[in-house]
Amino acid sequence: MQTTIATRVEPGSFFDLGRKDPTLIQLREVGAEWAMPFALMERLVKSGTRYAEHARSLRSDNVTVAGASFDWFDAELPGEIASEINLADYEIVQHTHERRAALTQALDRLSLVHPKEFARMREFVRGLLWVGLKPGVRMSSLTSSSDPALPYVIVFSEKARHHIPPNTVSPEPSHLFLAENLLHEGTHQSISFHVLQHQVFADGYSSKTSPKIEIAWRATQGVARNQFWEIDRAFHATCVYNQLLRFRRTELGRDDLTPDERASFQSAYAEGLPAVRYLMRELELLSAHFSSHGVELLADLRRQTDQL
Repeated sequence: MQTTIATRVEPGSFFDLGRKDPTLIQLREVGAEWAMPFALMERLVKSGTRYAEHARSLRSDNVTVAGASFDWFDAELPGEIASEINLADYEIVQHTHERRAALTQALDRLSLVHPKEFARMREFVRGLLWVGLKPGVRMSSLTSSSDPALPYVIVFSEKARHHIPPNTVSPEPSHLFLAENLLHEGTHQSISFHVLQHQVFADGYSSKTSPKIEIAWRATQGVARNQFWEIDRAFHATCVYNQLLRFRRTELGRDDLTPDERASFQSAYAEGLPAVRYLMRELELLSAHFSSHGVELLADLRRQTDQL
């Protein structure tokens, strides 16, 4: 078994959208390929809701970069889907030339400057949901998100052009920040695929009863769940941080950044490095909650972390 997080979708596996599955075949035959991730969602959630049928009401505006095609969703987000993936307070924003340009530039940056990371994006991402808060909703907007229940689809807002999580915020928008946030969620999806197909955690492990890891840099956030992370959440974060710190380091080595972009990436890198080292150490202390394969993954993560 591989000892790194998957970089490809396994042929014939549950996540293989090209496999000979009656539902997937039917969606391909009627030209509704954009709904296929929602067909997988039906089987993962097992609520009886026909998410793929609801997804048929979405329109898909194709975005193609370096031979990779992405479905940029338009129209109204069906309530049945929105409620399942915690987007009830959001709506799909209007497609504009400015947003298309920003999205294309972000993906193009990944393909040209971060080809390995772009390969991960094109493998594990098909659908793009650019959302904004509904009128009258008073809460802080998400930057980006993805849900293991909905494979291949990532969510982001206008904030993704300004914010590098956890705490770096730029007054100026940048397609480079958007590129990082797209990679952030694409990496989460690849980890979710791997965890769902391989036993990463020990027999009997449950997020509900997991020991918690204190997250000091989230101490100012009022929600307790953001201040103490379950082992699986911390594992996801450590894998993602390793990817993003490499992304930031590569960007900082280039000479085409604006002063604001450079300052933002420097700040984010300086903040992220001690965070990933802390998470790595905490996970190793809790290695008894991992399977033998999970322990091998931790060893690989340790090698990656030591190279940062």
